[in-house]
Amino acid sequence: MIQKANLEIFAETLLDLAKKDKDIIVVTSDSRGSGKLTQFGKELPDQIIEVGIAEQNLVGICAGLSSVGKKVFGVSPSSFLTARSLEQIKNDIAYSNHPVTLVGISAGVSYGQLGSTHHSIHDLAVLRTINNISIVVPSDNFETRESIKEAVNYKHPLFIRFGKKPMLKIHEEGDSFQIGKGVKIRDGNDILFVTTGETAQRALMASNLLDKKNISSTLINMHTIKPFDNEFFVTNCSKVKAVITVEEHSENGGLGEKCASIISQSKLNIPFKIIGFPDEYMINGSQSDVLDHYDMSPEKLTKIAEDLLK
Repeated sequence: MIQKANLEIFAETLLDLAKKDKDIIVVTSDSRGSGKLTQFGKELPDQIIEVGIAEQNLVGICAGLSSVGKKVFGVSPSSFLTARSLEQIKNDIAYSNHPVTLVGISAGVSYGQLGSTHHSIHDLAVLRTINNISIVVPSDNFETRESIKEAVNYKHPLFIRFGKKPMLKIHEEGDSFQIGKGVKIRDGNDILFVTTGETAQRALMASNLLDKKNISSTLINMHTIKPFDNEFFVTNCSKVKAVITVEEHSENGGLGEKCASIISQSKLNIPFKIIGFPDEYMINGSQSDVLDHYDMSPEKLTKIAEDLLK
């Protein structure tokens, strides 16, 4: 079932929470519209600050507001937030231990035909190297809603990453969510798909295609890249014949390399494949076109799984 874009759920959830808590403050960098925060600004004009296209200022202001007890959400396109203002994230937020939630919107290749200047396929890699910041990439509306609820009272710096597309429903009623804990979407014995964020829906479709070929698959979604649920990941690796990671991010430094490190250090002997963006000038096109080109269509994921089992 197609649901809303995660960004819409983020904005709706934050507005509901902020109506009950005047300490919740949103800071945007010319991103009120793209962050779906127009209604927030209309209803709570005293709880939103617009700094213009000045991401470094945004992070500094977020840190200052946090230092006086405000629950701050800094919202900006991920491509600029995690590049132009990386020094401020490192020093003003993480090093200074201000519990700010930075929200990277339009992440991955969400900007489509605007091209490489606007793609954010580096953000997970650079933030993984910075001490004292957690990283969450929700896969669907449920994980989005729960991550924002948890973020309001989270005691450490936090980065949450969103794309722009309407999402498939991944979770069922009664599912649980906790920052730092992986979740199992489906269970099987042959292939393990490991996803984060919006690639979960593509891996789920690939799992359904594999069912028709009598190949069973497990799908785990690691919505929290940091701290990573190592034990959960290793446990699921030990139950299958091959592992595939799928991420809307560079192959360098993201989910796949984190999993590769764990597999190596855990002495697991298992076929393993990273699916992400290679180190090259990327093609231009819609988000779907770009993902399909780089082997993230359900059909290509199915073929990769079959080949890995041979």
